[in-house]
Amino acid sequence: MKGIEFVFLSIGALSGVFLRYKMVYLPTTLGILPINVLTVNVTGSFILGMFSILYVVWNLDTRYSLLIAIGFCGSRTTMSSFALETNNLLDNKQFYSAVLYMSSNVGLSILAIFAGRVLATIIAKGFGGG
Repeated sequence: MKGIEFVFLSIGALSGVFLRYKMVYLPTTLGILPINVLTVNVTGSFILGMFSILYVVWNLDTRYSLLIAIGFCGSRTTMSSFALETNNLLDNKQFYSAVLYMSSNVGLSILAIFAGRVLATIIAKGFGGG
């Protein structure tokens, strides 16, 4: 990676993570549902969706992909990448793959959270923690 590419990536990433931090810690609810993370994921996905078209139509330099798609959207939310990849599968009429991809990402991520918590609990108990 060239120096200028690193700068574009860094600026995008720092901007994305800063906005994510600010949005996640604002007390935002819709009725009884906390919508902070939902808002971050949906807006990040919207931005990446727009960018994926404008990048091609405007024939942008790859540095802008580092800035917006990978840096900004990537540090703001990985949900945007997940949504784009799912949409690409649907665009290519790979419906079975799209369903498998979605359910694998969501299901395995939830399972990984559970497994990580179980393992951390076992480790903590082994070291005299709660």
